[in-house]
Amino acid sequence: MKPTLARRLAAEFIGTLLLLAAVVGSGIMAERLSGGNAALALLTNTIATGAALVALILAFGTVSGAHFNPAVTLADACAGGIAWRSVPAYLLAQIGGAYSGVAVAHLMFGLSLFSVSTHARSGGAQVFSEFIATFGLMTVIWGCARSRPQAVPYAVGAYITAAYWFTASTSFANPAVTLARSLSNTFAGIRPADAAGFIAAQLAGAFATTFLFQWLMPALNKEQAAVL
Repeated sequence: MKPTLARRLAAEFIGTLLLLAAVVGSGIMAERLSGGNAALALLTNTIATGAALVALILAFGTVSGAHFNPAVTLADACAGGIAWRSVPAYLLAQIGGAYSGVAVAHLMFGLSLFSVSTHARSGGAQVFSEFIATFGLMTVIWGCARSRPQAVPYAVGAYITAAYWFTASTSFANPAVTLARSLSNTFAGIRPADAAGFIAAQLAGAFATTFLFQWLMPALNKEQAAVL
């Protein structure tokens, strides 16, 4: 029996909260312990984020699809995997969970609940990186959902781990994550002024991949589309 909308929204809220707590919290810990070594700090942040993603998708995948990402939800709706009437509630749960996750991370490390980020992530290269990061993320999701849905959690975690390093933007690939990280003046932050460009690129990348896979793998059905 399919979980009720309330249960699915709770899963999206909690999952996104824990994801942001992992991203921001590991960034703070990495910055404090790396002794100024940016590569070591990024590696630590990367490992924690990829591992958390695998665990959270496994935990919540059968409840809500474990989207934790407005771009994934909108792409899934385009492919028929989630009803459009449920989309606004999913997006609110994800965004609310993301902001809550930032607050939780800050509280764990004795920081202010929120702080406006001054971490500049601007320029065409950064924006293009977000397009590629999200295009790749959705490629992994759609490809695995079609051929081996049980592998989706591991494939997503592995891809994000890699994309932290091969993209200039360190692969946010998630509008909710981007918005929430603009209120974290830490290693994982992004200036609010830079967030809009990231989000536009993320949505463009997600839709581009979704339309590509509707042609590339036309047998993708609603059940497979809703795996994540």
